[in-house]
Amino acid sequence: MATIDKESAVPIYLQLKRLIERQVINGSLQPHSRIPSERELSEQFDISRMTARRALLELTREGWIYTSVGKGTFVAEPKISQSLQALTSFSEDMRARGLRPSAALLRHAMQPADDEVAAGLRIPAETAVLCVERLRMADVEPMALERAHYHFPGMEELLSSSLDGSIYELLRERFRIIPTEAIQEFEARLATPPEQELLRVSAGAPVLTIARTTFDSAGRPFEFVRSVYRADRYRFVARLIREGER
Repeated sequence: MATIDKESAVPIYLQLKRLIERQVINGSLQPHSRIPSERELSEQFDISRMTARRALLELTREGWIYTSVGKGTFVAEPKISQSLQALTSFSEDMRARGLRPSAALLRHAMQPADDEVAAGLRIPAETAVLCVERLRMADVEPMALERAHYHFPGMEELLSSSLDGSIYELLRERFRIIPTEAIQEFEARLATPPEQELLRVSAGAPVLTIARTTFDSAGRPFEFVRSVYRADRYRFVARLIREGER
């Protein structure tokens, strides 16, 4: 690692944090390789253990590293970035990154729409909708839980369809439904015990939740989905432009 400038106005813990970040970004530290302990870092850079601890805590909080009890601290897998400027499916996102998308079907059934689903699909509450719950994976690693609700003519046909791939591709080919626009809302919270088990995350792990309504080319809402993404593997990126400044 490079050195730390103790005369700099930049806090020492932040210098150390940035040094480790650069090592991860340039590949010197590979995913799951061990990071020196706070004791080793304090000795290596002649800094206090409290300073080293703060740098490691910040790196952990931001998802750069993770700790395995009794084993040490290691480099985390890089996060997958999804742009918020284009409407794409999970499968398309994973393939674009050279990953193999897949899905494990947890449940699918016709059921009455609750108030949130009805509002998202713009239908009366208790209207019959198709609910599809799946665990979404990339290279067999769990990434997200999806609970999607569909309302369109012929939706019952999906009950007898294979749903381990892209539903958007299936809708396009079989029903000529083309996803054109979507409205999404994001929140952060802690994973519930069932989510911890399915997503293979530790107790108290943060997750990103999304509620999305998707519209077809005629502007009709056909899908309302609630998704739970692993915060340690996923990030969302948006490009913002100030009005009148283009």
